[in-house]
Amino acid sequence: MPKEFIVAIELGSSKIAGIAGQRNLDGSINVLAMVKEDTTSCVKRGVVYNIDKTVQCLNSVITKLQNTLQTRIDRVFVGAGGMSLRSVRNNINKEFQPETIVTQDIVNELSDTNRTMSYPNQEILDAVVQEYKVDSQFQTDPVGIQCKKLEGNFLNILWRENYYNNLRKCFDNAGIAIADIFISPMALADSVLTDSEKRLGCALIDMGAETTTVAVFSKNMLRHLSVVPLGGSNITKDIASLQIEDKEAESIKLKYASAYTDLQDIDENRTISTSSIGSLKAATLINYVEARQQEIIVNALNQIPEEFRDKLNGGIILTGGASKIKNIERAFREHKVDKIRTAKFVQQTIHSSNADINAHDGSYNTLLSLLAKGNMNCAGQKISNNLFGDDAGQTPNSVSFQVDGRSGKSAPAEDGKAQNGNAAAVKPKAPANDKKPEKDSDVNKGNDNEPKKQKEGMFSKMGHKLKDFLTGITAEE
Repeated sequence: MPKEFIVAIELGSSKIAGIAGQRNLDGSINVLAMVKEDTTSCVKRGVVYNIDKTVQCLNSVITKLQNTLQTRIDRVFVGAGGMSLRSVRNNINKEFQPETIVTQDIVNELSDTNRTMSYPNQEILDAVVQEYKVDSQFQTDPVGIQCKKLEGNFLNILWRENYYNNLRKCFDNAGIAIADIFISPMALADSVLTDSEKRLGCALIDMGAETTTVAVFSKNMLRHLSVVPLGGSNITKDIASLQIEDKEAESIKLKYASAYTDLQDIDENRTISTSSIGSLKAATLINYVEARQQEIIVNALNQIPEEFRDKLNGGIILTGGASKIKNIERAFREHKVDKIRTAKFVQQTIHSSNADINAHDGSYNTLLSLLAKGNMNCAGQKISNNLFGDDAGQTPNSVSFQVDGRSGKSAPAEDGKAQNGNAAAVKPKAPANDKKPEKDSDVNKGNDNEPKKQKEGMFSKMGHKLKDFLTGITAEE
């Protein structure tokens, strides 16, 4: 496995997904590993509500990635999204003496002042500069212009403070270092929107399991961000309300559901076979699915600020796992949406052998966009199968062991002698082929009258036995 790679983690309402990849010189990305864990019991509407279970899922994801990579993961990039993520506009004004020229320090001061804004129970994740008003003229870069009044217009991206803290706590408890936290909708936009769409004005609608995120762009800038607490799982729950098991309801949705069906195509006599209730009328399924899908679409479109609704010349771009439902574009067009496309994959060139990624159905676009945005090596040390966890062939500095119920440490023996006299303080177990003394006193009997050479020979033998003992332990393990 390569010594350098990037790791990204996405905490979704249906799954926590982790991915590792390597960026090539041509800008393409090789996916080295991708794993996922079900999060229906710990993540709700894109935010953590059960910390302990989320920690377990994170540990499982990291462990599986490390086992595949055979390399430790030192840090990860994380996506922030879900409910309570929203944007708020803010204006900061500053007046000057006549003939004052705007400097970069003045601009930075405006940005710093905006960052100090306090929102009850909410955290500023990022601040997007919209434009500057220099006296009565709007400018994107006011540095070097003479003026009496400067106004900075900012779009602050907010998230509930407790949600943000819970996310941090999960990674801290799991012992996973965070390289950086990216705002998922903005990272996604960089990977699925074209420069032309951002410039002309567009709305990116990310349809997830329990949330639908709307991000509006104009003149290459993010102008609005909001999240609707509705998603594809709501359709599944509606089908399940017909006395159908949850798993089968999801299967029926994926196989038969359609966001829009022409009246002439509805067959009142058609039925769908189910194991839960025997059969389900197709017309009933159509009514349930379309009613919920229309609710999601209407709420998503209503999130687009009125000032931009007639200026989206780049159209509406759909993405996300819930956008793969049949006839979703047709359903949007019923609401006077003329220009629309579905972004089924990111714009980056991705090389992968994973079937879920290669399905190109929009389900992993956010995860891939987080991977593409990562800019730091996340690889740690290579995982070794050596007993001591070091590279093969290295000799450990010390070995912990236990003999006759007592524990101690010994440095490796050299020239048949134990270093620092440690071996002489511990009596090793005799090898199976050696004759064990009946009593400890027999070993030391007559030592006071033995020549010095005999004493050194005895300690040398004990050093050899200790070395043989440690070698035996290593071989058994």
